[in-house]
Amino acid sequence: MPPNDVSSPRESVLGAAHRPLTLGIVSVVLLIAFEATAVGTAMPLAADELDGISLYPYAFSAFFTTSVVGMVASGQWCDRRGPLPPLACGIMLFAGGLVLSGTAVGMWVFVLGRAVQGVGGGLVIVALYVTVSRAYPEHLRPPVMAAFAASWVVPSVVGPLLSGTVTEHLGWRWVFLGIPALVAVPLLVMLPPLRKRASGPPGGAAPPGPPDRRRIRLAVAVALGAGLLQYASQDLRWTALLPAAAGLALLAPSLRVLLPHGTVRAARGLPAVVLLRGMAAGSYVVAESFVPLMLVTQRGLSVTMAGLTLAAGGALWALGSFTQSRPAMERHRERLVRCGMALVTLSIGCAPLVLVPSVPVWTLAVAMGVGCFGMGLTISSLSVLLLRLSAPEEAGRNSAALQLSDGLSNVLLLALTGAAFAALGGGSVTVGPADEPHGGGAGGALADRPAAFAAVYAVAATVALAGVWVAGRLRPADESAGASADTGAGAGAEENTAGSAGQDPAPPVPEKPATAGEVSGTAAPAD
Repeated sequence: MPPNDVSSPRESVLGAAHRPLTLGIVSVVLLIAFEATAVGTAMPLAADELDGISLYPYAFSAFFTTSVVGMVASGQWCDRRGPLPPLACGIMLFAGGLVLSGTAVGMWVFVLGRAVQGVGGGLVIVALYVTVSRAYPEHLRPPVMAAFAASWVVPSVVGPLLSGTVTEHLGWRWVFLGIPALVAVPLLVMLPPLRKRASGPPGGAAPPGPPDRRRIRLAVAVALGAGLLQYASQDLRWTALLPAAAGLALLAPSLRVLLPHGTVRAARGLPAVVLLRGMAAGSYVVAESFVPLMLVTQRGLSVTMAGLTLAAGGALWALGSFTQSRPAMERHRERLVRCGMALVTLSIGCAPLVLVPSVPVWTLAVAMGVGCFGMGLTISSLSVLLLRLSAPEEAGRNSAALQLSDGLSNVLLLALTGAAFAALGGGSVTVGPADEPHGGGAGGALADRPAAFAAVYAVAATVALAGVWVAGRLRPADESAGASADTGAGAGAEENTAGSAGQDPAPPVPEKPATAGEVSGTAAPAD
């Protein structure tokens, strides 16, 4: 049944018609958020006990590379059968991967568990967004996106503390084994309303033909290409050019098919939405990932105090997402995105000021908070725009494209900045006892590598600033031509803005992009 038949403009996402489904899908996002923060905290001890410190980065990259395959498969599955099958299958794989990692007796088995978990995560992420597209009318989608963002607040604050306590008293395995036990409840709550309102092909149409296996093969190529680039970025020898070239050779032709036509040149409409999602997520993830390492090695803070500078991020991200969900903001959707990207650029640009000893550390916390608010405005609004620009039968593919842009940009920008960081001596920074020199913290002489950190933030800020320009191209060309405020509409009128017909778009993640990743083998993953 179409969403508009079960909802009136005055209903809310917690009204009688939507409450069970809303609570179910928000609970799933809550578990994903908690997993992202808790597992990252337990990962170092897990790798140490399994004698796998040398494989530590692959525990993170395995999740991303396989999630790409899950995303593309989920997009096709959702468009053919509805979001119910991939969502249920994804949750089971996600839980199964956690169990496999939690019971691993060797690091490679642990990494395999993370890979299984990644497939499940990719299936779930896309299915959640297709569920929002199918089961909620357009005027209720912004509040749902705001609820997704709010689901990250508690895990971002409580997750590391709870995970650390469990790890210390019960062992790291229980961090992995405890989460699957919580999966059954949201699944049981959401299945009945999901089956009733969002199952089957869109609009009751006949099921389409068999899945496009070529797209699955291309997704595998993207995953392998991203993995090769990440591997190459950790090795500054000339021989690293070989895996880097192989990675690019796999990525380039695959992305031409899997992303909407015109994404690379920021064609108006859907292609610009997909591109900007990656630019926003990638630039901010890079900035956030280096904050703890920068504060510990350059300003002598403890790891706990460095982490606290990001503690308010979840709440401010949710506040930004809540702001964009207000009905009065709907007519200003594109302007909200541009404002959000401007705040993200300002935040990233100000972050390296903390490298100056006379600048108080709290200014960095403020700067990152401003960036989180901007990301809340941007990410949620882009998700709303994606669903608005997607035909019902293409919501799965386009959601998959959005997430592909998001996740791939994280890996590519982390690889690029990680290489620059290592080239400028960042790999030599050390973390030592608090009684050592260098500002009362860890570091000594080898900790003084401000240029390495400055280079990272320069790259991230440049990408975010380019995103401000792309934010002016979110409105389709035909709409821009009729809007008097858009002075450049005529120049883009010839571009194909539908972007989805016959193309592979990418999905969004539950509203806060993952920031886990080992940067050049030196930075701990940000939670």
